Amino acid sequence: MTINEIQDEIIEDFSVIDDWMGKYNMLIDYGRELGPLDPGFKTKDFLIEGCQSKVWLHPEYENGIITFKADSDALITKGIAALLIRVLSGKTPGEIIDADLYFIDKVGLRQNLSPTRANGLLSMVRQMKLYALAFRAKNPGSAQTLKED
Repeated sequence: MTINEIQDEIIEDFSVIDDWMGKYNMLIDYGRELGPLDPGFKTKDFLIEGCQSKVWLHPEYENGIITFKADSDALITKGIAALLIRVLSGKTPGEIIDADLYFIDKVGLRQNLSPTRANGLLSMVRQMKLYALAFRAKNPGSAQTLKED
């Protein structure tokens, strides 16, 4: 599934819920579905700067694909991380770098999160893209992006 197809799916999921309390509950559910993060990765090295809550993001690079895992000490923030992982994990560095994450505005996340959570969201996106840049720099053969149909 392409990044845009996943984003469209998320937009559709959020569109069936009318109020933001319901959407916050959906975010919490996404966070609960996030697989566990190895405690060995809950270190300062993987802590996202700029988040009010503690958020740890661990990338793995294998066969040209980046897989992300994350955890947070706050349920809504963990749900936000889960959404970003759903969209960007399992993609090439180039796909992640080039991704236009339009779902954030379409579902109203940026507008309906507290300023500190909105900053945390942007910090998570920035860190995921920085990891992608680093993996692409270390593995120049991964610079090509897959074409989305």
